[in-house]
Amino acid sequence: MTELRFERATVRYGSRRRGTTAVTDVNLTVPDGKVVGLVGESGSGKSTLARAAVGLTPLAAGRILLDGQPLRTAQRAGTRRPLQMVFQDPYSSLDPRMTIGASIAEAIPRRHRQGAKARRAEVVRLLGLVGLPADRAAVYPADLSGGQRQRVALARALAGQPDVLIADEITSALDVSVQGTVLNLVRDLQRRMGLSMLFISHNLAVVRYVADIVAVMYLGRIVEYGPAHEVLNHPQHPYTRELLAAAPGAPDAAADQTRADGPGPAVAEPADPHHPPAGCHFHPRCPMGPAMFGDREVCRQRTPSPEGHRHLAACHFATPLTEADPVS
Repeated sequence: MTELRFERATVRYGSRRRGTTAVTDVNLTVPDGKVVGLVGESGSGKSTLARAAVGLTPLAAGRILLDGQPLRTAQRAGTRRPLQMVFQDPYSSLDPRMTIGASIAEAIPRRHRQGAKARRAEVVRLLGLVGLPADRAAVYPADLSGGQRQRVALARALAGQPDVLIADEITSALDVSVQGTVLNLVRDLQRRMGLSMLFISHNLAVVRYVADIVAVMYLGRIVEYGPAHEVLNHPQHPYTRELLAAAPGAPDAAADQTRADGPGPAVAEPADPHHPPAGCHFHPRCPMGPAMFGDREVCRQRTPSPEGHRHLAACHFATPLTEADPVS
């Protein structure tokens, strides 16, 4: 069993007086062997949460647990790392002065480095896992295409023998024609190896394709969380509905449900993350909030609880569980 859990995780940049809280009291679970798709617009805190998980950004409060134990982020070089991260830009995540083979071999835990011949064999095996020929081990990152570099980044992450893989917008820097191939590879590897995965994207079509569970993030908070088919087909939070309605090729049902709950999105700019609004962070833009309905001052005054709905949804006016349609 390998479960990754964030408990009231908070990340803050800068000083107490002039700093920014990028992630606020996030509770999020990545179950064993499942893919959690974390979605939200730019600046919502998705990548910050990922960086905190692998120790690149310290927590200001809360904790991160792996199988119920506090996660150790400070580890010696050459040791096995239970969490590995694949970054958005494959070129910047690979050392341009190292061959592909050397870069992958560097990530193999020291106790598995049983001589040069064994290391070369393991590099070839890992390249095969991601669909690259063995001769790619001798070339440099600049000699590869973007899609090939991202495959190398995946191979390097797998070399560390992780239990949990964090993929941060790994297809957004790729050509559209290559994205599908990389997504198929990621989904196949995850299923074959039984990895738990936190898959970060702003593209709901991508998340629909790979994720078992969807978490929606807005201004540093998780506003909706549940099984992918539930969140994407029966969204409870108005922000999730807006994301779905804005996605290319969005089902008419998503837009229809948004319109049914109010006269349409409020005319407002996204909130300043340095000075987020009190109460529900989404209320200035919300078609169900006080900008549209004057009697809903609770949205300005109190942070909504995600409990008590069809699935977790941090909205005062999400459908109560007692009134929800039967879960299909």
